[in-house]
Amino acid sequence: MIFQLTSSLRFAAFCFLAATFSITADAQNAPAGVPPVSGYGLTQFANMDAKDTQSQLTLITQELYQEELATSILQFELQYGKTSHIEPINFASGLAAIPGYVFTPPIVSAGKKYPAIVLVHGGFHDRLEPYVFKFIDAAVQHGYVVMFPDYRGSSGYGGEQYENSYGTTDVADVLASADYLSKLPYVDSSRLGIVGHSRGGMVTVLAIEQAPNKFKVATEIAGLQVFLAYMSYKPDYRRAEVAREPQFGGKGPDKDLAPYMKVSPINHVKDIQTPLLVLANTFDETVPFELHSGRLIDLLKADGKVYEAHIYENAPGGHMFPWEDTPEGADVFARVLAWTGKYLKP
Repeated sequence: MIFQLTSSLRFAAFCFLAATFSITADAQNAPAGVPPVSGYGLTQFANMDAKDTQSQLTLITQELYQEELATSILQFELQYGKTSHIEPINFASGLAAIPGYVFTPPIVSAGKKYPAIVLVHGGFHDRLEPYVFKFIDAAVQHGYVVMFPDYRGSSGYGGEQYENSYGTTDVADVLASADYLSKLPYVDSSRLGIVGHSRGGMVTVLAIEQAPNKFKVATEIAGLQVFLAYMSYKPDYRRAEVAREPQFGGKGPDKDLAPYMKVSPINHVKDIQTPLLVLANTFDETVPFELHSGRLIDLLKADGKVYEAHIYENAPGGHMFPWEDTPEGADVFARVLAWTGKYLKP
């Protein structure tokens, strides 16, 4: 079902989001020395009086991002509000304040401790989008609390938040979101899982490699596992933007190989202790199975890791097959919930 929102509803949603993110961060979740979170208004990152074309384009783009985010929140409330509740929050990651969303049952049972899932989005500069709502609602109805972190690199929160840092700040922010989640009074910190698609699959595997004891179970779906391969077949503009990230210092792999090796999950499989489900599609030109998930599966098997894998043959939707309204998409949801439930027991 698709909701066509009126201009008044869109404006109301925008105001709701702006008000929500202007709330000061909870003191118990912010480390010492972190200033209060004042929100993600445009004045935080752009000169509102600038008249040059680039500044005006930046303002328009960010205004659209913020309106889209507000609309997405309102759409979730309209479509799933009877079965799930969405709470926009800020959480601390080092000295940064990161936006995120916590999804719970509409009424949280007093004294109950719920298992929880961190859901990690993919994309170069993606963010909370309606296509993930169906899975989130299904997870909540199965007894989970869901955290959706819009880690650094996500769009819609200003210039600094938009800056990418593949395999570094994104992973740090996702791990910090799990820490935030584990401190919520209604979450069982001993029953945390993580699920990621595409770039989110890359971040998921790096997260369980860097923090082997944080999550009890994990799922990666069509994840980017070999960053060197990614840099070999992506368009020039995408490779150039990646190379400009701080950890790469403007250099491609031909000039400085080590940092690209460091953020490739495939190079650290030996560190994995978390049971891992791998799902992939043979019809995937964005993250080709043979280069990424296929190699990961081979290493998991060779290293004797606890894992399961299922490969879909030419599933409709290509790279986005998990989110399609198809038998394969439904099967992905079923497998993820069954695998996660095996270890988290909601």
